[in-house]
Amino acid sequence: MSVEFETQSGVALITLNHAPVNSLGLAVRKAIVYAVRRAEADSTVKAVVITGANGCFSAGADIEEFADEGGLAFRSPTLPEVIDVVERCKKPVVAAISGFCLGGGMELALGCHFRVAERVARFALPEVKLGLLPGAGGTQRLARAIGMREALGIICTGEPLNAERAALLGLVILAEGDALGIAAAVALEAASRDERPSLRNREVSEEDRTDAEKIAKEQLSTLRHARLAHTACIKAVTAAVTLPFDEGAKVEFECFQELLESADSKALRYAFFSERTAGKIQSVPANAGIRPIDSVAVIGAGTMGAGIAMCCLNAGYPVVLVDRSRDVLDKAMATIRKTYDAGLKRGRLTEAVHKKRLEAIETTTNMAAIARVDLIIEAVFEQMDVKEAVFRTIDEHAKDGAILASNTSTLDVNRIAGFTRRAGDVIGLHFFSPAHVMKLLEVVRPSQTLPDVLATTMKFARKIGKVAVVSGVCDGFIGNRMVEEYCRQAFFLLDEGATPNQVDRALEQWGMAMGPFAMSDLAGNDITYAIRKRRAVEQPDRPYSNIPDVVCEMGRLGQKSGAGWYLYPAGSRKRVVDHEIESVISRLRGKTGVPRRDISDGEIVSRCLLALVNEGAKILEEGVAQRASDIDVVYLNGYGFPSVQGGPMFYANKLGIPEVVSQMERFQRGYQGKFWTPASLIAQLLKDKKDFNHA
Repeated sequence: MSVEFETQSGVALITLNHAPVNSLGLAVRKAIVYAVRRAEADSTVKAVVITGANGCFSAGADIEEFADEGGLAFRSPTLPEVIDVVERCKKPVVAAISGFCLGGGMELALGCHFRVAERVARFALPEVKLGLLPGAGGTQRLARAIGMREALGIICTGEPLNAERAALLGLVILAEGDALGIAAAVALEAASRDERPSLRNREVSEEDRTDAEKIAKEQLSTLRHARLAHTACIKAVTAAVTLPFDEGAKVEFECFQELLESADSKALRYAFFSERTAGKIQSVPANAGIRPIDSVAVIGAGTMGAGIAMCCLNAGYPVVLVDRSRDVLDKAMATIRKTYDAGLKRGRLTEAVHKKRLEAIETTTNMAAIARVDLIIEAVFEQMDVKEAVFRTIDEHAKDGAILASNTSTLDVNRIAGFTRRAGDVIGLHFFSPAHVMKLLEVVRPSQTLPDVLATTMKFARKIGKVAVVSGVCDGFIGNRMVEEYCRQAFFLLDEGATPNQVDRALEQWGMAMGPFAMSDLAGNDITYAIRKRRAVEQPDRPYSNIPDVVCEMGRLGQKSGAGWYLYPAGSRKRVVDHEIESVISRLRGKTGVPRRDISDGEIVSRCLLALVNEGAKILEEGVAQRASDIDVVYLNGYGFPSVQGGPMFYANKLGIPEVVSQMERFQRGYQGKFWTPASLIAQLLKDKKDFNHA
């Protein structure tokens, strides 16, 4: 049953039991209404307690119902109707909360007359992250409960608050033990006093009523990138403190309906579902076994190795960090300790967690130490002969059944697997820097990898908090293969008359977190230089601009050298436009004979984004990516693509395949026009009148 009902000593206990997170779909909503009315009609029941099974109260609405063409989210009883039934119940209703209480789940709790929460409870109204707002009275009740300023801070960020903070705000009664027992006692006490306080009837403070416009402007000024959902949230909360409840709720509903149809929300909901879908692996049977992973070794203690080690430590894994240099190991430990010390200082770590993590890492120069671990992650220099030596040594020491992973970002993982006698146990784990911060993990599947190795690796990725996307083996996998074409187009724009700052500014104003030149400076211009030199040997007919090679050969490696496409004074990470580099580019351009022309920001954005799209289509053709949405997940989580644009393939779908082809054909008539031959998949989609979601 999705909702369980029982009575105990005059209290009706209603338990949400819809695994895994007690989402409030139509069937659950109907069951809640039935249970509340049953309790109301039972003369032996004096009060009601609503709680959740499965370790949480409720994670909120079933978001899939908003995508359903039948509009299940809007079928009666809707969530606002359910909460109205709870709030108007003639007997006190208390929410007993443990674990997550999110979105519509929090709105349901706000509709109860009292709320009791265990210390492990976490609250949030995260709808803004899907381009929406709380649409079941959440903006109205929360503003009345804790005031306009605090409510806006919670609703406009979507960030969680813990039970202690919720108690300080007056939202909940903090339970030192089991919330159920305390909630039942609170419910019976309220029944004896005939108390059923509802937030809909709570008076708004005089300050909120008179200063609403001022508070709204203050909140708007704190948002770095205010989107439609933010302004709608502010409008709805303002209505909560300036209008009667029912009128404010009407404003909230109208805002919700508008947001539901907005381009922002459609893109954000697409990204949400795409992330879920990415974990579904084609060709791996549902009954594929899972190998135990209780310990991890990381080989290579540089920046990436230290970051990977922290990922594992943060998830509770003991880690053996191996490097041939004791000095490198000591530097890595200093970095790890500094990171955890900072977390302790800022209150993000407790003393106990800080101590536990540092005690869980062992450093050694002896490769034999990897013999006892279940997963070995290689993070050494990105050169095939180095990888070969390391994997042959791993193969000598690793125990049977251990999973051997390479953190390579471009190299052939099939070749790497061939350096061992156990190719079925080898997989690629491409972390993104900084590894303990970036969410994306490309899981690269060589041809001989066993199904249980892939399934186990995906489970491991989830445990360390990563968004994992499966990629086939090719040069650069999904993300770096595509970004090379993106950057190659950016360099061609320099040949024709654009400047690094113009290209970066155009793309950043469109929504990219960082333009290609700033990104190259951050990563190190010598990284892409090495790739181009390798390409010159492997694919001598592949055209590149010569400008980036000259810039790198001038010693302008980016942030680490203080100068690249920009200047970085005194080790600063803040870029400064450098007119000297613009003069160098102008001089080099003159030698190519390419006529200079004015290039619009619109052309810059189109060329760079469609370069991603065209290469993404080739990746799909080749089966390197399982689906177009996986490519979008890679770009949203690893390359700073704006979430409200959904990803490059979503962008192409929104643009329309006919328009994609039209723009490519126009670019074919310009500089380096051969670049713009549409991928055969794009041509087929045009012919079949389909898009990437229906390829």
